[in-house]
Amino acid sequence: MAANNRRMSGKKGAQVGSGGKRRRGLEGKGPTPPAEMRKGHAKQRAANAKARRTTGRPQQRRGGGRSTSELVVGRNPVYEALREGVPASTLYVQQFIDNDERVREALQLAAERGGINLMEAPRPELDRMTNGLNHQGLVLQVPPYEYAHPEDLVAAAHDEGVDPLIVALDGVTDPRNLGAVVRSVSAFGGHGVVVPERRAAGMTAGAWKTSAGTAARTPVARATNLTRALESYQKAGITVVGLAADGEAELGDLAALDGPVVIVVGSEGKGLSRLVGETCDFRVRIPMPGGAESLNAGVAAGIVLYEAARRRS
Repeated sequence: MAANNRRMSGKKGAQVGSGGKRRRGLEGKGPTPPAEMRKGHAKQRAANAKARRTTGRPQQRRGGGRSTSELVVGRNPVYEALREGVPASTLYVQQFIDNDERVREALQLAAERGGINLMEAPRPELDRMTNGLNHQGLVLQVPPYEYAHPEDLVAAAHDEGVDPLIVALDGVTDPRNLGAVVRSVSAFGGHGVVVPERRAAGMTAGAWKTSAGTAARTPVARATNLTRALESYQKAGITVVGLAADGEAELGDLAALDGPVVIVVGSEGKGLSRLVGETCDFRVRIPMPGGAESLNAGVAAGIVLYEAARRRS
């Protein structure tokens, strides 16, 4: 009976054992960590702020995708592509070809450049490769273009210690316009061009030729969604300026060109798309006293890039 009274008493504390908890409670917790590692300490907050400043620069993100390989067909087009420095992997020459001056010049250019495979192929094989086009015995294979990621362009500007100067193309479908814009970006110290993944010109042989070789040193980035890419630039502190014939401000009055900026150029016929136009921080117009209704993308981009370079010099 006495034992039952002890078991049913209201005495607090462990009845059987502590399971070692008391013993572990007596063990030390090791040396006190430095202030930088203590949660909530002022020195830890300062260290975290310094780390954020150090890593604030966007990291390069390769992955803009690749285009498909392309064929340049015909004696004059092949010769001009080789002369203009269009990247090439293989030059196909028809067996028993009539070796005229243009063929000899193309073969000489390919040999001088180096790194281009020379392949002799029968005419039926070239017909099959070109889907029956009039290849005239010469076919040049252009390798896929390696696009940059839109964030790579910002990272390149930070590497140089300058404000980003980028051009984005909205609805520009002519590769020659893309090539002209790449050439202007290179001439005025820009950091690259952004194009949408769909319904837009890509870096074809025509774009390479129009760029006059500058595409080799001026990156072209491809965005899955141009609007989201522009919004990402805005979050990084970059002003997005769209060119529009009915823009609210004139180019000369735009102070934003002095700092980090993305210049958005639309197609010659339709201009900026609705979503892209609404995303822009400013919509500006280029004054044209001569009365022209619009400028093509290459000319418009060149004018704005010149103005931006003039203010930054």
